[in-house]
Amino acid sequence: MLSYRHAFHAGNFADVLKHSVLSLVLDYMTRKEKGFCYIDSHSGAGMYQLAEEYAQKTGEYKDGIAKIINDDHAPEALAPYLSLINRLNLSPDSEASSELKVYPGSPGIAKAFVRRQDSSHLFELHPTDIKHLEDFCQRWRKVFVKQSDGYKGVLGLLPPPSRRGVVLIDPPYELKEDYQKAVKTIIKAYAKFSTGTYILWYPVVKRELVEEMQQAFTASAVKNVLQVEFCMTADTDEYGMTGTGLFIVNPPWQLTTQLEEILPYMKTKLGSNDSHYSLKQLIAE
Repeated sequence: MLSYRHAFHAGNFADVLKHSVLSLVLDYMTRKEKGFCYIDSHSGAGMYQLAEEYAQKTGEYKDGIAKIINDDHAPEALAPYLSLINRLNLSPDSEASSELKVYPGSPGIAKAFVRRQDSSHLFELHPTDIKHLEDFCQRWRKVFVKQSDGYKGVLGLLPPPSRRGVVLIDPPYELKEDYQKAVKTIIKAYAKFSTGTYILWYPVVKRELVEEMQQAFTASAVKNVLQVEFCMTADTDEYGMTGTGLFIVNPPWQLTTQLEEILPYMKTKLGSNDSHYSLKQLIAE
């Protein structure tokens, strides 16, 4: 369909969860000198201008990243993520800006962490976003951008030569089939590269679709799956996203403890009395 534009949603509560986890995973990967491969199946534009029409039309970032960016009492687990956003928004005199101007997509997060010995592979189909992504990546070493199917792209790159890798699958879910297609891609990828770290983002729109994803994982050969979820409101049959979640295969060992800090903080700062979160080991190691 290719009608989805993440620019409308950049920096919202779902991005806070997804990108804080991605930051922690990538930070962990850089603790070893050996290089790793980062693969992003649905990359988007790379960087978003919050003053532009798309972001201003919805203003979702105002109820997301804007509420926590200058909080001196944010948990330590959010430090890699928040420090990155602050660096991107430095004013010319190298002081943190009181007004958010830009927000990174997942490629923008990855670019801040990858090193000379690491490689990045970014896939995007949208004709407008691919142009923005290519512009964003012009001065990025060892990055490969392709306007092609990210699901197939992921499978074609595994296992990476370094045998170390992080795969983010973050589809727009314009089609109902994406829920199962995303899970099946990880199951196939795991069969080729069982030691990689896989992050699968999903929206909570209809609870039964999330339950079907859980069932597909538990019926597979995939091991060590952590599931985290943050919901702004209770599940509903009405149209719209009430929450966000991630399935993380082979998470860093300390990620559960870090999420135990992040989730209650998100509820306090971004949510309400109706908000709730969950964190569980869906499949044991």
